[in-house]
Amino acid sequence: MYVYLIGAGPGDPGLITCKGLRALSEADVVVYDYLAGDALMAHARPDAERVYVGKVAGNHAMSQSDINRLLVDKAKEGKVVARLKGGDPYIFGRGGEEAETLADAGVPFEEIPGVTSTIAGPAYAGIPLTHRAAASSVTLITGHEDPAKPGSVHDWQALARSASTLVFVMGMKNLPDIARNLIDAGLKPDTPAALVHWGTTDHQRSLTSTLADLPDAARREGFANPSIIVVGEVVRLRDKLNWFEKRPLFGRTVVVTRAREQASDSAARFAALGARVIQFPTIAVKPLADHAELDAALDRLPTYDWLVFTSVNGVRFFRERLDTRNLDARALAGIKVAAIGPATAEAVRALGVRPDFVPESYVAESVAEGLLKLGAAQGRVL
Repeated sequence: MYVYLIGAGPGDPGLITCKGLRALSEADVVVYDYLAGDALMAHARPDAERVYVGKVAGNHAMSQSDINRLLVDKAKEGKVVARLKGGDPYIFGRGGEEAETLADAGVPFEEIPGVTSTIAGPAYAGIPLTHRAAASSVTLITGHEDPAKPGSVHDWQALARSASTLVFVMGMKNLPDIARNLIDAGLKPDTPAALVHWGTTDHQRSLTSTLADLPDAARREGFANPSIIVVGEVVRLRDKLNWFEKRPLFGRTVVVTRAREQASDSAARFAALGARVIQFPTIAVKPLADHAELDAALDRLPTYDWLVFTSVNGVRFFRERLDTRNLDARALAGIKVAAIGPATAEAVRALGVRPDFVPESYVAESVAEGLLKLGAAQGRVL
C-alpha cells in the first residue's frame, strides 16, 4: 500500500525526473491526467491498471473528490499507485489536496516534484524568469481563482509595485481582467508581456506584446489554455534567447514510416531538430516462416563471388541463420561483400567482415554500376 504523487513535467517527456520515471515503472496502478502525456505512459508496466481522470480545463473525466477517493481505495487494495500529474503536483496541481486525503486515510505516500510549466514554458520560449539586469524575484499566480474563496487573494497593488516577474497559470479566460487590474494598480501599459501555449511540446506557440495590447494579440492569434502569461522586463530577452522555436524543423511535421521497432532512433533525431513526429509504420520486419530457400543459398555460398546486403535487417537475419547453422563469418571466406548504405556497412563490420564495396548512392542502379566496374559481371552475385 503506497501512493506516489509524481510530477510528470510540463509536456516534454524528457523532463520527468529519474525518480519519477522509476516510480511510474514500478506501479500497479497509474492514475493519470490529460497533461501527463501519452509518451510517459509507455514507461508504465504492461500489466499496470491505467485510470484516466482527465483534468482538461472545463472538462474533467472525474471530479477531484472522486480522484481522492480512488487513490485511497486502490492503495487500500494493497497496490502501489502512481498518481501522474502534469507539471509539479504541489504547484497549482491540487497535489496538496490529494496528499491531505491520503494522510487522513492513513495511506503512506510520497511526493516526487516535477518541472513546473511556470518555469519550463517560459524557458523554452527564451524567457528567463530572473536575470540580474531585469528581475531578482518571481511571483507565481493562478489565473483562475476558486470562486469559493472569500474575496480575491490577489493584491493587485502589491503585484504592480513589485519588481518581480509575474507568471499567471491557466489565466487565458481572465486575461483582459488580469491586464486591466495590473494597469489600474499602476503597472505601465507598455510593460513587456508574453504568452506561451503548450510550452515544451511540439505544439508550442509564443507571442510577445505589451501588457495593454496582450489581450487583443491573444485573441487575434487564437491563444487559449493551457498557456502561461509572463509579465515583466525579462520578456525583452526572448528575441535573443529563443532557442526552442528556432530549431531547423520547428513547426514541421515528419511522418516516420519505418517498422515500429526500428523507428525510435529516427523519430528522436527529427524531434531533436524541432519536428513534430508521427510514427506511422508502413512495413513490418518479420523472420522467414520457411528457411529452405535461404538455407539452400547458404549451402551454395562458396560458389558466389559477391554477396550484397541491402539493409541492416538483411544482415541481422543472415547472421541469425548462420548462428542457427553453427556457422560464423568464416563462411564468407573468399567472397566479396557489398553493403548498401553506411548503417548496413556498419552491421556487416559487426559480423567481423569489412565491406569491399559501399555505393555512394543508395539505389539499385548505383549498386549495379559499381559492381560492374569491379568486374562482378564475370562472377556470381547473391
